[in-house]
Amino acid sequence: MNLAGKAAIVTGAARGLGRAYALHFAREGASVAVVDLREEEAKETAQQIGDAGGTALALQADVTSEEQMAAMAKSVAEAFGRIDVIVNNAALYGDIDFGDQSLDYFMEVLRVNILSVAVGSRAVFPYMKEQGGGSIINISSTAAYPLPLPGGGDLTNIPLIGYPVSKAAVIHITKSMAAAVGRYGIRVNAIAPGVTMSEATKKLVPEPILDTLTNATALRRRLEPSDLTGTAVHLASDDSALMTGQVLVVDAGLVMLG
Repeated sequence: MNLAGKAAIVTGAARGLGRAYALHFAREGASVAVVDLREEEAKETAQQIGDAGGTALALQADVTSEEQMAAMAKSVAEAFGRIDVIVNNAALYGDIDFGDQSLDYFMEVLRVNILSVAVGSRAVFPYMKEQGGGSIINISSTAAYPLPLPGGGDLTNIPLIGYPVSKAAVIHITKSMAAAVGRYGIRVNAIAPGVTMSEATKKLVPEPILDTLTNATALRRRLEPSDLTGTAVHLASDDSALMTGQVLVVDAGLVMLG
């Protein structure tokens, strides 16, 4: 198993992609801390891991709170003896209201999606520094790369969509953080998923848009949450020991970078 003996934290792991990451990490041998504001659902994820023979801890925390995330990291280190990996997955997505074009809402999406990465990484940094290494995995999105989606109707103002802006910021944070903490053996990478058929995507994205994006991919496929978890396992494992500051796009060939 690629992650045997490692201790991992997955934020936003009560449901959706976060739960998929947590379950796959556990199958690969990691002890997993399931972190989410949704305490009961976090316990359900941890229970699934335990029922399958794995080791898990469910913790409730606000990923934008330095105090709560510091307490979370302390609890994980005490329970597992170390912190090897954090997947900064928690973000505003399923709760996004595209109809709210106010500056206040725009700033709230940026606040949550950017601070969740910064605060989570800072919480685990002292432990990774002390043990001489670790892997920080940030979840960005192909939304960070502008796509020529069809639009229509008359505009009364310039649209403000905070989600793609926040995910572009995650890419910058990943690279700057990697440059800063590499001296301590800590690696920082990001995954940029394409259209993934989570419950949130099904709720938010209209079927015609899903069809347009799917048909634009090289593989003509929509992603399932399980299509992303192997990439996270690779970044968490020693197989990627010399990878840092990278953004791995997993999107069936929609965004071609190079």
